[in-house]
Amino acid sequence: MRESLADKKVRAKAIYRLLTKNYPNVRCELDYANPFQLLVATVLSAQCTDKRVNQTTPALFKKYKNIKKIASADQKDIERLVKSTGFFRAKAKNIKGLSQKLMIEFNGEVPERLEDLITLPGVGRKTANVVLGHAFNIPGITVDTHFGRLSRRFGWTKENDPVKVEFEVAELIPRKEWTNLSQRMIWHGRRVCHSRKPACGACSLAKLCPSFGIGETDPIKSKRLVKTEADFN
Repeated sequence: MRESLADKKVRAKAIYRLLTKNYPNVRCELDYANPFQLLVATVLSAQCTDKRVNQTTPALFKKYKNIKKIASADQKDIERLVKSTGFFRAKAKNIKGLSQKLMIEFNGEVPERLEDLITLPGVGRKTANVVLGHAFNIPGITVDTHFGRLSRRFGWTKENDPVKVEFEVAELIPRKEWTNLSQRMIWHGRRVCHSRKPACGACSLAKLCPSFGIGETDPIKSKRLVKTEADFN
C-alpha cells in the first residue's frame, strides 16, 4: 500500500524525533573559526574524511590567514598543503579561484545567499548549505552520500539526484530543522546505517524504517557494527 504524503510526514517527524534524542548535541565535524574557513574545509572534504581535513587545515590557515592571502597564493603551495585530502590539484585550484572571486565580486566576504555561493568555483548546493547552516544559521539541507542513502532507506524519496532528494525531504521536515536534520542523518549514517552493512538490530529507528532487515538484525552482532565518537577522533 502506497504511503500518503500526510502519513509520510508523520513518520518522518517521528524518525527525526528519535534522531534528535540519539544525537542531541549535534555539530559540524569540520573545524573552523569563520565562514571562509568552513567554506574551504567543506571543499576539501569532498571524497575525504572530516578527520583528515581537520588534520590538514591548521597548516593552511596558519600560512594563509585570510581570503586575500589565499587569493594571491601560489597554487602549487596550496596543492602541497592540501595534498593529503586527495584530488589536491583540483581542490587547490578551486580554493584559490573561489578566494579570488570573493575578493573581486563579494568585497572579500563569504556571501550569505545560496545563489551567490554556488557561483564560486568548486561550490555546489551541498557545500553552500553546509556553510549557510553552520556559519550563518540559515537552514539548509545537505545531501551527501549518507543523507541520500538514509532518505531512500527511510522511504522519504526514491530519487538519486541530490537536488531532487533535497526538495522532497524539505516537504517532510520543518525548515527550521533542516541544518540539524542534515547533521543528524550524516551522524546516523556514519555510525549505524552503514552503506554496506547497516546495524539494523542496534538501530532505534527499526520500527519506523521500511528497510529494516537489509543489514544485520541480530542485536549482539549489530552492536559490534556501531561506530562511536572515538572512531572519528
